[in-house]
Amino acid sequence: MPRIAFAANPGEVGILTTSFVPPYPPRPAEPLRPIAALRMARRNFLAVFDEKCFEYQFFSARILNRQLFVCNSPETVAQTFIALHDSFERKTPQMRHALTPLLGDGLFVSDGETWKQRRRIVAPIVHASRLSLFAPIMVEAAAETAERWAKLPPSAPIDALREMATLTAEIICRAVFGPRLGSEHANTIVASFSEYQRLVGQLDLAYLLGLPDWVPRFHAPSIRRAARQIHRVLDDIIHETTANSLAWTWYLLSQAPEVEARLHAELLQVLGARLPTLADVPQLVYTRAVFDEAIRLYPPVPVLGRQAMHGETIRERPIPVGSLLLVVPWLLHRHRLLWERPDHFVPDRFLPENAGARERYSYVPFSVGPRVCAGQAFGQAEAILCIATLAQSARLQLAAGAVVEPVCRLTLRPGDALPMTVHRRD
Repeated sequence: MPRIAFAANPGEVGILTTSFVPPYPPRPAEPLRPIAALRMARRNFLAVFDEKCFEYQFFSARILNRQLFVCNSPETVAQTFIALHDSFERKTPQMRHALTPLLGDGLFVSDGETWKQRRRIVAPIVHASRLSLFAPIMVEAAAETAERWAKLPPSAPIDALREMATLTAEIICRAVFGPRLGSEHANTIVASFSEYQRLVGQLDLAYLLGLPDWVPRFHAPSIRRAARQIHRVLDDIIHETTANSLAWTWYLLSQAPEVEARLHAELLQVLGARLPTLADVPQLVYTRAVFDEAIRLYPPVPVLGRQAMHGETIRERPIPVGSLLLVVPWLLHRHRLLWERPDHFVPDRFLPENAGARERYSYVPFSVGPRVCAGQAFGQAEAILCIATLAQSARLQLAAGAVVEPVCRLTLRPGDALPMTVHRRD
């Protein structure tokens, strides 16, 4: 399995490498014992993986009464999520029991015919063919954010995570519902979903103990209150992850000034002083590479799960009924046999001239197979246009003393907030 090299010659003109290693949870030198792993997973699921997990291609672990298998190579990812997808349920049991009573039976948590029905409703709305309608909305909302930032005092503090969540909530609601959501309702959604992510459990202990699905799962009243606040604004919330990815992008740019300078140079060359349009997106090659590298390092949904409905075999190992199959983009995107300097921030990996070295299914930020994210094209265009619009007039710097740590709950977030300061660009 060849390792992906982002540059044949780091000294070559046009190839930019960085020494910046973004933060990641400490990695145990040896596998954690089951009880210790459970305790760690409840705090941060990403912290349970030891050093060797970033080299294994397929491995398993037993937690209480359940067997877990991790597909950690392009071959096993393709086999599990594509070739054998009908043998596995299309969600993890902990996701079903944590979310269905709270968010209803929408696209994110549903299965079978319900999922197909929801997919048929959502997919046309965010299909790539409608981007020409949505792109002006994206730029308009981002430009309004830029204008608001420009009115702030120099070095004004902001929460970049909340800013991006409010921006993307405004975009999706304008695109889907037409009228503006309004800052009051947008703030309600952002605050409630943040509270929900902070409180919701990552593990379904009843499942790990081997209890059947019909056994009720109980949730704290505070979680239900947060969900009800979300439902007061929208009948069926879109699980929006672009906000987290944009927040990570601003953090990474703030720590890699050479990357930020190259991004600004591309914006000046392609756009001059005007706002971007959808037609500019193919020309913003480095801007896309920066975003692609951000979601390699911090995939929006870092753990993808399936439960075995039938007995199967993967790499000559039997997969019993009821086992949990995981594809972990957090591991796959940092695999030492697939990526050169896997923990470094190097956008050049995703420049067109380096695309041929990347193995298929080594990079799955939007999932793979039949349940690949329906809004992939929407999210990518949204991110590129928002970055281009905001970076033309502003730079974000990490606030003094701020500590950034990736935390995995439902999605991968830089904690509960991302304190940064806004600085104007001439």
